[in-house]
Amino acid sequence: MMARISHWIDGKTWSGVTQRSGDVYDPATGAVTGQVDLAAQSEVDEAVAAAERAFPAWRDTSLAARSRVLFAFRELLNEHKDELAAIVTAEHGKVLDDAAGEVQRAIENVEFACGIPALLKGGFSENASTRVDVYSIRQPLGVVGVISPFNFPAMVPLWFVPNAIACGNTVVLKPSEKDPSAANFVAGLWARAGLPDGVLNVLHGDKVAVDGLLTHPTVRGISFVGSTPVARYVYETGTSHGKRVQALGGAKNHMVVLPDADLDLAADAAVSAGFGSAGERCMAVSVVVAVDPVGDELVDKVRARMGDLRVGDGRRPGCQMGPLVSAAHRDKVASYLDAGVRAGASLVVDGRGHEVDGDADGFWLGPTLFDRVEPGMSLYTDEIFGPVLSVVRAPSYDAAVELVNGNPYGNGTAIFTNDGGAARRFQHEVEVGMVGVNVPIPVPVGYYSFGGWKDSLFGDTHAYGPDGIHFYTRTKVVTGRWLDPSHGGVNLGFPRND
Repeated sequence: MMARISHWIDGKTWSGVTQRSGDVYDPATGAVTGQVDLAAQSEVDEAVAAAERAFPAWRDTSLAARSRVLFAFRELLNEHKDELAAIVTAEHGKVLDDAAGEVQRAIENVEFACGIPALLKGGFSENASTRVDVYSIRQPLGVVGVISPFNFPAMVPLWFVPNAIACGNTVVLKPSEKDPSAANFVAGLWARAGLPDGVLNVLHGDKVAVDGLLTHPTVRGISFVGSTPVARYVYETGTSHGKRVQALGGAKNHMVVLPDADLDLAADAAVSAGFGSAGERCMAVSVVVAVDPVGDELVDKVRARMGDLRVGDGRRPGCQMGPLVSAAHRDKVASYLDAGVRAGASLVVDGRGHEVDGDADGFWLGPTLFDRVEPGMSLYTDEIFGPVLSVVRAPSYDAAVELVNGNPYGNGTAIFTNDGGAARRFQHEVEVGMVGVNVPIPVPVGYYSFGGWKDSLFGDTHAYGPDGIHFYTRTKVVTGRWLDPSHGGVNLGFPRND
């Protein structure tokens, strides 16, 4: 029987009437495995109302009680991480090992949020003026929306939800309709951990649901991850309706390889970061900048490694790269191969001919390598979001940095070198939010914050870590004086800090 994936509202599966639904696919077989409900405005209203009802009691719940729920959720998530990884693989397509890594990184963010009693400590200044004390406190926003993408159906929601809940907010999570089941599974774990009904609600849907959250007068904040055009729309729409918004957009991540680098290490990193999760990562390396004279040798090493990659069903032992998430996305990514050839780039490895260990109807595209890509080509300008790696030749370190800084995206970058001075100069000069030194995918650990610069981020607050606590709270400063019996009586002058 085909599964129905419905909304999770006020602590239970939605039992109301749903007018629209969408297909959910197994990307490795092309088969439809379920139907996901697509929210109408009435269901958006229902989810927000449930969160609004739950907010006063959850806001007033002690930090000790909140942290106990977080610790219990962390234990349940760790206990059921293999089940969650299997759900991710079944609907997204990434191999099980990659899905397990996604879940493990999600657990890191939960562990950070478990420290919420210390994270919400304010400041205190005694006797700032005569017998006047000043102190600051952080308070939750209220109902917040989280809109997450298809490529990390477990990890990205858990970038936001634990911190939002820990800070005392209530949440409406809108996951991608392409792989919705992970969100419901996680919501069930939260309920088992003791989270009160209505504190976390899962709303499935498409643009109707997104717009409903962006314009709803009760929603106070929005966290979003997706493509840059949509991120810009989310930011502009949400802020125009008075909301605090953090909208993380797309990327074109460069990996700069200097002549003194260990080229075997660099080739391993380029293949791992370019083709892991079929390139469907906002931190994937999509451009290798080979600084003369290493280009030819580096391309040869990357090509040799690509031939050994095993592409297939992520549930089969030994498979390293799975399918793309949908047939439409696979076809869009494949169209860049012909466009690259027409533009004059050298197609070194054509992923359309890669052998696949999987069902013929799966959404397959093997790893693809282009050399001598120029900045004006669509291979370079567009966020392809698939297993397509482009090599750009640069004559010098300065030219490589100029190339990176001239790109409109500024999400992640990496430099491969054995020169400490060059690495230090690079991390200082490059205009990108996350930098790796001999590390190809520099995703910060849970107690730092994730986010790029330029067109990769709209809003001034990054995701999770300290920035996450800042985003989900408002600071209130209290100035107080408790008078003794000998206060001086009435004084109509302007109060001075004497």
